Amino acid sequence: MADAGEQNDWDAVASAIQDRLNDMRVTQMDVASRAHVSLTTLRELQHNLNPRRRRPQTLSAVSEALGWPSDYLARVLHGEPARAHADEVDDSVLRSLRSLESEIELLRGRVARVEQQLAAGDA
Repeated sequence: MADAGEQNDWDAVASAIQDRLNDMRVTQMDVASRAHVSLTTLRELQHNLNPRRRRPQTLSAVSEALGWPSDYLARVLHGEPARAHADEVDDSVLRSLRSLESEIELLRGRVARVEQQLAAGDA
């Protein structure tokens, strides 16, 4: 059982895993195999299906299988700032991708506003 004062954000862990799987374009089976955890365990973490205390080694192994420092998911779980892997900090490709994602988000907002204006004009 978790301590009464302990804050665990399993949703943040699930989101981090899902995002990383998408970014890396790897399968659950690949990551589970690399981490030496069951596919069920990875799915539970990825979708926050069974939030419960896990062995620290499990989160560490999954973190490493996803290319993160071993304490990455534990830090996410406890709401601490998770630090990027050293290779990610200065990666120009990742920096470009983040820039593109930001631009796409801005464009989505603009499109939504235009759609709202067009819908209001039809009424």
